[in-house]
Amino acid sequence: SLVQGKEVVITGNDTMQFDVKNFNVKAGEKVKLTLKNVGQVPKIAMGHNLVILKKGISSLKFGQKIMGMGASATNPLPEASMDDVLAATKLLGPGEVDKITFTAPEPGDYQFVCTFPGHFAMMRGIMVVK
Repeated sequence: SLVQGKEVVITGNDTMQFDVKNFNVKAGEKVKLTLKNVGQVPKIAMGHNLVILKKGISSLKFGQKIMGMGASATNPLPEASMDDVLAATKLLGPGEVDKITFTAPEPGDYQFVCTFPGHFAMMRGIMVVK
């Protein structure tokens, strides 16, 4: 049978908020995720990405960890942190859109976060895999 998959669209804005704080997918299904930066502040000051972390990884701890690795506005997701990452969009400036596709992993809660410096405290949510 053809797996339709799940389409998820999330926006990020100038008040450091994702409009979707949690979404559900089924294990093994193809997930097509679109992130749109609907803000107007330049990317260097208010860029957004969406990084889905592996099971058991806290977005707050991850945010602190990558700051320690020197995460910056131009390098918001250091290469050394990728071991903890399930999927990630590019960093987007105002009006930009990125689409990623990945296969939903085993059931559980997976935290997602914007890793632009300082955004991880507010811009986060949970992908629930059923």
